Amino acid sequence: MKKLLVVFLSLTLLLLSACSMEPPNWAKPAKKEKTTDIKIGLSISTLNNPFFVSLKDGVVKEAKALGMDVKVVDAQNDTAKQSNDVEDLIQQGVDVLLINPTDSAAISSAVQSANAIGIPVITLDRSSDKGDVVTLVASDNSKGGEMAAEYMVEKLGKAAVVAELEGVPGASATRERGKGFHMIADTNLQVIAKQSADFDRTKGLTVMENIIQANPTIKAVFAHNDEMALGAIEAINSSGRDIMVIGFDGNEDALNAIKAGKLEATVAQQPELIGKLAVDAGRDVLSGKKVEKIIPAPLKLVIKE
Repeated sequence: MKKLLVVFLSLTLLLLSACSMEPPNWAKPAKKEKTTDIKIGLSISTLNNPFFVSLKDGVVKEAKALGMDVKVVDAQNDTAKQSNDVEDLIQQGVDVLLINPTDSAAISSAVQSANAIGIPVITLDRSSDKGDVVTLVASDNSKGGEMAAEYMVEKLGKAAVVAELEGVPGASATRERGKGFHMIADTNLQVIAKQSADFDRTKGLTVMENIIQANPTIKAVFAHNDEMALGAIEAINSSGRDIMVIGFDGNEDALNAIKAGKLEATVAQQPELIGKLAVDAGRDVLSGKKVEKIIPAPLKLVIKE
């Protein structure tokens, strides 16, 4: 019954919007004067990844400090589950939705459902292709990709033969990190292999094994996240090859691998800060304040000291 109500309200909003560009009052965010009245719905792409666990922790810590209530759901990297999770959060009457999309296209319909009944949406780390998102809180993924490529050129010289492990197809982080990397690599390196490993360590291992077998001249690999980078290291160790690996995120396992001399570098994000900034943005929106369309969190290239 509640899902039918959401659909009905969505259709009503679409009909009304045909007559006016200004949404009706019931489809505007309800103003909240006290943070203790705010209920946050947080949808995470997967909690089987240390980066997103830290992101979730950042949300929960800041919400607790402000006296807000948080409902956390784990999509387990399943786009259909995430859409259903968000619909459930809407039915539970959350005041604001914080969404870390599994897939930027697939989450669009759920974002539009929230838009239809006036629940503001904030995305974390990855964007939504469609729907009205108040702000995206994320690192500059494109710049991070550039940083990885520039480091490869600095260490290996121009025209070095390299490979790329891509993230989940369709995720904005995958597109942006790859775009930034190729802005430098396409004119300064030879990228002879690239393949998706879905931001997953086990898949990173398998994909890297295949890349090594097919391309014996590779000198380095850029992985779109640390989990794939760590999987790639396992494959490289088994092969006996000497291949530089650069990851992205700066999670604890990656930092330990850098200290041990196994991982060359990682483009370190600040996931807890991303979570904190998202909660603060939600508070500001619900209090009637304007927020920027993109809220950046700083990046840093971490290497062994």
